[in-house]
Amino acid sequence: MSRKRKLALIAGGIAILLLVLALSLRVALQPERVTRLILDQTGRALGLEITASGIGEYRLRGTPMLVVRGVVAREPGAAVPLLRAERIHLSLPWSTLRARGADLTVKRIELDAPILDLPALQHWLSTRTPGEDRIPTLTDGLRVTRGTLKNANWSIDGIDVGLPKLAPDQPVNAQVRGRYLDPPRRITFAVAVALSRPARNAGLAIVGPVTVHSDDWSLPARIKLSGHLRISGDNWQMIPARLAMNARYRSTSTEIPFALGLSGPLQFENAIWSWTPVGVALRGKERVPDLDAYGALALGLELVVELDGNIPAWPEAWPTLPPPLSASTSRLAFDLRYRGNADLSAVAALRLQRDATRFEGRLRFFDVSKWINTRQPASPLPPLDGVLTTPTMEIAGAQLEDVEIIFDDPAVPAIEPTP
Repeated sequence: MSRKRKLALIAGGIAILLLVLALSLRVALQPERVTRLILDQTGRALGLEITASGIGEYRLRGTPMLVVRGVVAREPGAAVPLLRAERIHLSLPWSTLRARGADLTVKRIELDAPILDLPALQHWLSTRTPGEDRIPTLTDGLRVTRGTLKNANWSIDGIDVGLPKLAPDQPVNAQVRGRYLDPPRRITFAVAVALSRPARNAGLAIVGPVTVHSDDWSLPARIKLSGHLRISGDNWQMIPARLAMNARYRSTSTEIPFALGLSGPLQFENAIWSWTPVGVALRGKERVPDLDAYGALALGLELVVELDGNIPAWPEAWPTLPPPLSASTSRLAFDLRYRGNADLSAVAALRLQRDATRFEGRLRFFDVSKWINTRQPASPLPPLDGVLTTPTMEIAGAQLEDVEIIFDDPAVPAIEPTP
């Protein structure tokens, strides 16, 4: 065989080999294959099964970029995914890829319509080894649109998050909006969030408008919540936490402005927010009394209120007390206990004392509020269930002594005797 023929055969073989290699690379580097490879590797690193049903995109030139659609992430064998998303965009530098997890620097993350299942997420987090929850660096930030957080009894939808950048040891600022749903109650919010640094034990501040909606009333407010944030697994603490709120209660017949302040350690654990112990300061206008109290608050499947405090002066807009009660300038001490629906529709237990006058009974907040705010109520007595005792009372010019008044409100169910 001639030299030229041999060279031609070699050249032809190389060309065929290169063509086969090129075709193989083209098949191997098809978006769906690249997507599957990356998701498999990511899933193994996180202990998750991650799949994508949509057509993926990737770019290797410049800063590598990956777009996946129809993403589902779950623990192996789990019936409920911890995450679903219409689209996830991930852009990260070559240095991060070469580091294979040692470097968590990412350029940008975008999530469209993510649905995060909180119980599934908490279960997965409980399986992680301590120290695996490192905070990444996002040089070009994070964007979340139309997000949803689902829990067994409540959810947050319409979540939009704008985070310009993120670094473990640098101040962080973000804009967050959404709608908390726990029928018939819903809470809309659009707040600014600031962290002194996202690492643990960071200073946190949340500022912005929050509105509580119910079927027949609303409570628009502007809040400022600040404190020292501590995170350990699914346990969140702010010690101390301070809340300042200017609000306005609105219904079809009334509008009541007030200001509320809370201070004390705030904790979130097992889907329950608890503020124990907590100091409470309420400052009102007209029909809302000024009061100071101390006790405990908790919100989970139900609202729990346990407060002891005092009201410095009887509000002028409230119905006038009969003499000699009306002449007293003593503080009105109270003991309030409530456990029930978060919309305050359940029955509360209340004890009051001013000088030698005492009341012990039960009530529904909104029935009493409606009675106070009605100019000509149907009954001269408030809708209470209980007993008031006082040494003396003057009614229509008559002086009464050792007075006992029994209130019997049919709307307040009787207490069943303990067996």
